[in-house]
Amino acid sequence: MFLLISYDIANNKRLPKVAKLMERYGERVQYSVFECLLTQSQLAELQRKLRRLIDEQEDSVRFYRLCEDCRQDIIIIGDGEITQGDEYYIA
Repeated sequence: MFLLISYDIANNKRLPKVAKLMERYGERVQYSVFECLLTQSQLAELQRKLRRLIDEQEDSVRFYRLCEDCRQDIIIIGDGEITQGDEYYIA
């Protein structure tokens, strides 16, 4: 499945840990936004790991699942490409 995942981490100690974890699962397209091609089990694993890293009272992580038709309608102005293929990241 294709997901757009964004995060807002309030604490500067947690922020690099979350960023490093996200880089193992997807492609950074903006500072705190990733495009990810994940299986259901990879998504569940990522969510478990994020729950251990973040403070749910202060931080926020959002997951947007995009269908194939929605993915084809993505418009990029400026530099960047939509994540392609069935790349899997080592978690």
